[in-house]
This record gives sequence, C-alpha cells and structure tokens, in this order.
Amino acid sequence: MNAAALQRHGYSVAAVRALAARRLPRMLFDMVDGAAGDEITMRRNEAALAEIELAPKLLEGAPTRDQSVELFGAKLQSPVIIGPTGLAGLLWPHAELAAARAAARFGTIYCTSHASTATIEEIGAATPRPKWMQVFLYKDRGLTAEFAARAAAAGYKALILTVDNQVVAGRDRDARNGMTFPLRWGPRSMLDFMSRPGWLMRMAQTPQPTFVNYGKRTSIIDFGPLMAEQLDPDVGWGDVDALRRQWRGPLVIKGLLHPDDAREAISRGADGIIVSNHGGRQLDGAIATIRALPGVVEAVGGRAPVLIDGGFRRGVDVVKALALGARAILIGRPHLWGVACAGEDGVFWVLDLFRREIDRALALGGWDGVARLDPSIFFRSPPDGADRPYQASAPNGY
Repeated sequence: MNAAALQRHGYSVAAVRALAARRLPRMLFDMVDGAAGDEITMRRNEAALAEIELAPKLLEGAPTRDQSVELFGAKLQSPVIIGPTGLAGLLWPHAELAAARAAARFGTIYCTSHASTATIEEIGAATPRPKWMQVFLYKDRGLTAEFAARAAAAGYKALILTVDNQVVAGRDRDARNGMTFPLRWGPRSMLDFMSRPGWLMRMAQTPQPTFVNYGKRTSIIDFGPLMAEQLDPDVGWGDVDALRRQWRGPLVIKGLLHPDDAREAISRGADGIIVSNHGGRQLDGAIATIRALPGVVEAVGGRAPVLIDGGFRRGVDVVKALALGARAILIGRPHLWGVACAGEDGVFWVLDLFRREIDRALALGGWDGVARLDPSIFFRSPPDGADRPYQASAPNGY
C-alpha cells in the first residue's frame, strides 16, 4: 500500500487496523492485536477512556492551539511517543528502522524494544532525534547491564525499565493460531501465510528476521525459550537501585499501576513513570491505565513526568489523559498497524492522525493548548434525580 492509498482509506486508527488485518497473516495480526487471557484488561483500557465525558467551553475561543510538550530537554510537537514493541520486524522489512525514521520526521521520540530485529546500535544511528531504550530485569543481571551500556554508547537519551514482565503471559489467540515457541506449523498456518502474497513478497526481499540484540542472531524459534529462561519473578527495588547507579541519564519505570510503587520509584531516583498494564498483554484483570493514572500522578506530586499507554486510539483520548496529569502518551499497536500497511509512511500517518485529532479536540473544546487541560474539562453526572445541572470536575472514579 502506498502513502496515497493509506490517506484515502486510513481515515482513523481503527481504519488503519482494519487495513493491517487484510495485509497480515492472521497469526501475525492476532499476535499484535491480541492480549492475555480473556483480553478483559485490553478492552477495559479503551472502555474506560470512552466513559470520560468532556465539558467544552464553546465561546472561550482557541484560534491557535499548541500541543507541544517537553520531556527531558526534548521538545515534541505533539504528546504522542512510539512505545517499545517487540517482533515488529515480522510485519514489515526492517520495521524498527522505518518506525524510528517516521518518529524523527514527525518530531517525537522512538523507544527501542529489547526484542527488535535491528540492533540497538543500528536504530540509534538511524536518526539524530532522541531515542529511548527498553530493558528488562533478567535472571542474568549482567545482560540487563550490557543492554544499558550499549544504549549509552549508542546515544540513547533515556532508559525504560519495564517491570511487568516477570513471567511469560498466556495469550489465547497466539495459542489458537500456533504462534507459540516453537511455532506450530500445519496446513492451517501455511494457508494463512500463503493467503497474504503481498506480505510474503515483501518479507522475501529481506533476510529472515531474527532478534539480534542477544549476542547472536537469535531465531524466532529460539526467542521464546530464551525469554522463558531469562524473565525473573524474583525482582525487587534493589535491582532498580543497581540500574540507577549504572545509568546516568533519565531512568523511566514502565508498568506501574499502584501509587505506592510510583512513590517508591521516585524516591529511588527514577526520573519518570509510565503507567502501563502492557496493553493488557500481561496480567488480565489489571486496572485500566486511565483509571490508575490520577492516583499515580498524585503520588508522584510533580517530582517527575508521568506518562501513560494502553488503549489510545483517538486524539481525544490523549486530551483526556493529559487533563488527568499525564505529560505524554505512548502508542504500541497503532504504530504497528501503520507499519504493517506502509512501513515508514504508515507510522508517520498514524502519528499525524493523532496530531490532527488532538488539534481538532482542542479547537472544539475551546482550549488553546495542552497546558490548559486539567480535570475541570470533565463532566461529572449528578446523582439520579438531582435538580441541578451537570458540573465540570473530575469524573466519578478518577
């Protein structure tokens, strides 16, 4: 799909998702689209955002709108960042490099996944724009330290420590499709792949994707056992302290939902928090991130920026998160759907969709910039039967 076709048909993130579903083998689409267990948390992320109602001030006037934000000295034209997502290289040749270039064109941050199919160094050199690097706490703590050292040498500006991956989650869609480790090949999966000739031709033009950041070219088949072996439920705050001593740049902790964890992270030197439930891909039944956000913001108390991911599909969703105290949001699935459709141009298109929708929401709400967003922009319904109009304040439950 070329950029012109994407502009005609990709009129929303949902539309881009539908386009990606038609271009990817079902196994790979479900790998991106699915979540853990019954996918309750994934659905809650989107549903909780949809429940929040806005109270626009229609005659305030916002002839120009400023949605730029600053993070660790970098000015972003829009508060949307590309979050770390593994396995992207299965969707489009050199997908991580394409996404990093799109982020640079757009003027935002690209976060490199530990499970990228391009090296830390290749992605670091792809563009001069700021990039952040994701690390895990492995059983081999030396491997964590090695990733951090490589990120520093490659010029990454911040380190993201993801902490909600203590064990491999159970994802029913992947199990059904045979997207397990080792992969379960059979007539159904072969037919699935053969039904997407465009994807096959693209991928045939590049070397077989492997996970290149683990000292050798780790194959798709070997990657699952490697993660099962290295992910560690025995992690604690001492590990955060050790990484803080090693990494001299901004350290951002990703995967926190409880205010106590956020408070502790800041006290131990974290420079930022990402409120995240892994897009519903880890603990099914965990709280929706937008519901967890206010408690984390209150616990942090302005000492560090709070970011959030999980379920953001519209620019108006971003407006709601910023009004609840987030500095920026991270997208995962949306940019993967974009890259699956049109590579670099697809990612840029998704980022620009968010930018245009944020601008439209600010204009329609009468807010001239994201700095104007706070809980006063929300409607809260009065008790049933109450003889008074709606009042603007934080929504119930937030």
